[in-house]
Amino acid sequence: MDETCMKEKNVLPLLISLTLPMVISMLINSLYNIVDSFFVAQISEDAMTALSLVFPVQNFINAVSIGFGVGINAVIAFCLGAGQPRLAHMAATHGMVLSGVHGIILTVAALLVMPPFLRMFTASDEVVQMGLQYSVIVFSFALITVLGISFEKIFQSVGNMKVPMISLSCGCIVNIILDPLLIFGIGPFPRLGIDGAAWATVIGQVSSLFIYSVVYVKRPISVQIHLRYLLPDRTLDGKLYGIGIPATLNMALPSLLIAALNGLLAASQSYVVILGIYYKLQTFLYLPANGFIQGMRPLIGYNFGAGEQERVRLIYLTTLGMTGLIMLAGTILCQFFPAELMGLFTDNGETIMDGQAALRIISAGFIMSAVSVTSSGALEGLGKGAPSFVISLLRYTVISIPTAYLLVRVMGPTGIWHAFWLSEAVTAVLAFFIYRRTAEKKR
Repeated sequence: MDETCMKEKNVLPLLISLTLPMVISMLINSLYNIVDSFFVAQISEDAMTALSLVFPVQNFINAVSIGFGVGINAVIAFCLGAGQPRLAHMAATHGMVLSGVHGIILTVAALLVMPPFLRMFTASDEVVQMGLQYSVIVFSFALITVLGISFEKIFQSVGNMKVPMISLSCGCIVNIILDPLLIFGIGPFPRLGIDGAAWATVIGQVSSLFIYSVVYVKRPISVQIHLRYLLPDRTLDGKLYGIGIPATLNMALPSLLIAALNGLLAASQSYVVILGIYYKLQTFLYLPANGFIQGMRPLIGYNFGAGEQERVRLIYLTTLGMTGLIMLAGTILCQFFPAELMGLFTDNGETIMDGQAALRIISAGFIMSAVSVTSSGALEGLGKGAPSFVISLLRYTVISIPTAYLLVRVMGPTGIWHAFWLSEAVTAVLAFFIYRRTAEKKR
C-alpha cells in the first residue's frame, strides 16, 4: 500500500482494507486455539487442566512480544507520517534486536518458573507432569515466537496486512493439521499425547517466521532492517519502551487475572476447567476485534504524525463501531448456544451445565468491553502508553480482582462470572473519559 493512502483514502474502506486480512488471520488463529484445546481435551480432563494452567505464562510471553511489537509499530508509523524514513529504519532495526534479547530472557525465565508455578494451583502430580511436558517444549522456542511477532508488527506499520495474514494463517493451519497427527499418532506419526500438541505449536510458529523472513528478503518493504541502522540512540529506544512497556503490561494483565481467578477457584477443578474453556472461546471473539485494533494503530499513528487530528477522531469512532458489532455477535452466540460451545471441550455433564451458566453471565459484558479495548488500542497508536495501561489496569486488576474476591465470598464460585460483566461496565465508562481527555490534550 502507498503510505499516503493512510491519510487520504476514506476511513471506513481504508480501515476495512487494512483490518480484513488481520481479521481473517485472527479468526484462523482463534480456530487454532479452539481446535488445539479440543484435541487436548480428548486426551483427558487432566490434560485440559494442565493446558489451562500453562496458559497464563504462555500468554505472558505473547504479551511481552506483542506489547513491545506495538511500540515498534507505533514509532515506525509515526516516523513515516512525519516524513522521517531513516528514523523509521532505525526503529525497526533496534526493535528487532531488542526483541531477540527479550526472547532469550523469556526462554530462561519461563523454564525456571514453571515447576513451582504449576504446583501453586494444583496438587495433582499428573496435571503438573503434563503441564511441564507441554511447557518445556513450547517455551524452549520462545525466541521464535518473539521474532515472528516483531516481523508482524513491522509489516503492519507500513500498512502491509496481507503478509502477516498469510504468515499467521499458514502457521495456524500447520498447527491444526499436526495436532491430531502428533497427539494420537495417526499414520506414520508417533503417538505423543500432550507433547504432540506442544510440537505442533512450535512447528507452526517456525513456519510463520520462515514465511516472514523469505518475504522480507524477496520483496523488501519500505522499512529496512540493517546493521547500519543499529546506531546508539537512547531517545529512540526510550520511545520504543515508552510505548512497548505499557502495552506489554496491558497484554500481561490478563495473565495476572487468570492466575488470581485460578487461585480463587483452586478448590474446584471443574471451575478451573470452565475458566480455561472460557478463555479459549474468548480468544475466538476478541481476536477478530483485535484485528480491527491492529489495523487502527498504524492508521492513527500515521495520521497523528501527519497532523490529521480530525481524521484520528474518525478512525477511533469507526473502529469502536466495528468492534462493538463483533462483541454483539459474541454475546448472541454465548446467550443462545452456551451448551454447544462448552461441549466442544468436555463431555462432562456437570461441567457443561455449570459452564453454560457461566458463559451467559460473562457475555453480558462483551459489548461494553468494546469501549475499553478500542480506547486502549487508540491510545497506543497515539504513543500514549501510560493512559492505555491505566485502562487495562482498571479492567484486569483494580476493579476485577477485588470484585471477584468479594463476590466469591458472597455468592460462591459463580460470583467469579458476575465479576466479569461488572468490571467491564465500570471500566467502559472510565475508559471513554480517559481516551477523550488524552486525545483532547494531544490535539
